[in-house]
Amino acid sequence: MDLQVEGKIFMVAASSKGLGFGIAKELALNGAVVCIASRTKTDIEKAAEKLRTETSGTIYSSVADVSNAQSIKSWVSEITTAFQRIDGLVVNAGGPPPGKFDDFEDKDWEAAFNLTLMSTVRLIRGVLPVMRSNGGGSIVTITSLSVKEPINQLLLSNVFRSGVTSLVKSLSNEMASENIRINNLFPGRIDTDRVKSLDKNLAEKEGTSADVIKSTFEKTIPLGRYGTIEEFGKAGAFLLSPAASYITGASLAVDGGIIKTVW
Repeated sequence: MDLQVEGKIFMVAASSKGLGFGIAKELALNGAVVCIASRTKTDIEKAAEKLRTETSGTIYSSVADVSNAQSIKSWVSEITTAFQRIDGLVVNAGGPPPGKFDDFEDKDWEAAFNLTLMSTVRLIRGVLPVMRSNGGGSIVTITSLSVKEPINQLLLSNVFRSGVTSLVKSLSNEMASENIRINNLFPGRIDTDRVKSLDKNLAEKEGTSADVIKSTFEKTIPLGRYGTIEEFGKAGAFLLSPAASYITGASLAVDGGIIKTVW
């Protein structure tokens, strides 16, 4: 399938590794100009060099902290100045810490609000003017299966990612007439550093090993394994691309069948 992204400009937040990196790589393999960002200069420059080597693509790297409003503004301004257009945006951020209700104070809720929900609001707000001026665009948010089935120990993520999902559905109606599509992408157990960390955290609480936790989860996944970053990246690149031109307001699960709900 031709994704029709060659030469188009895409911003991918929190993309030095993991899910964001996977989408950035697939876009670059298909000829897009990919603008990646993360909080640490060393990490994002290393990721950019890896992407250039693996894809021979055009990669533009920036330092941006999506939990910080000014950092988001600066990143969007930098990309707009450099390319005069933004064709697509991947909204992404590291997840809030795990824990139960009694583990969190107000400061923890506020930090998770800024990291997860307000980063989405600010990134979308930032790119809308340039997308509108260029006749449209596409936005994908990376959220979580927890918006359908809340996940134990991930209370902060459950709450704020549900807000992101509702925001996306609302905005899909508002922005359709402007040729701006927006969709959610739900990762299941994808083999990332984040999931490894969650498995380790759960293993420590249960007095077992991360390998045992992974094996237990794999038994609940119909496809019998964790997904790869590459598999997730292909799904994200498709949703962003003109190949998905009649899809907006949707939520696509990349989960190996683990989610049990009908829709």
